[in-house]
Amino acid sequence: MNIVFATNNPNKIKEVQALLPSHITLISLKDIGCIEDIPETQDTIKGNAIQKVNHIKTHYGLDCFADDTGLEVEALNGAPGVFSARYAGPQRNADDNMNLLLAELKSKENRTARFKTVVALHFKGKLITFEGICEGAITKEKAGYDGFGYDPIFKPTGYKQTFSEISMAEKNRIGHRGKAVSKLVAYFK
Repeated sequence: MNIVFATNNPNKIKEVQALLPSHITLISLKDIGCIEDIPETQDTIKGNAIQKVNHIKTHYGLDCFADDTGLEVEALNGAPGVFSARYAGPQRNADDNMNLLLAELKSKENRTARFKTVVALHFKGKLITFEGICEGAITKEKAGYDGFGYDPIFKPTGYKQTFSEISMAEKNRIGHRGKAVSKLVAYFK
């Protein structure tokens, strides 16, 4: 089975393909000729995921799924949340985002945070969403080289390493995206 994953982020494609059974192959936005930026103007993570799949269904007529993820930091009242990718500005630079977040938390003791992913699926005339959450904390400095986004500063609960320091297989097993995608896979079964 082939299905469109509404992203052009090669890191997300690699991470999600590793979670899927071998009979499901992802098709990227580039593969379907979608080169425009899909709007993400909703005020919730779930809303953005739904907006992405609705865009693909409306403009390309294809069944697809999309995810949206946000990092919610308790001491910042849930920020950056829905603005996680562009927290430090429209350039969507991961280092800028992490540097800003670390600066804002510099004087705060509470570093509790969680990643939240919502996967929206448009499939055979139905719209369904799946949610995954990973609890953890923001470190005081970056550590590790793997992963992407905020991975170098997010330490999942029960771990001494950041997401950037653990294997992709382990991140997929315990992480927010892995949890949401496993619900998607269960739905396909």
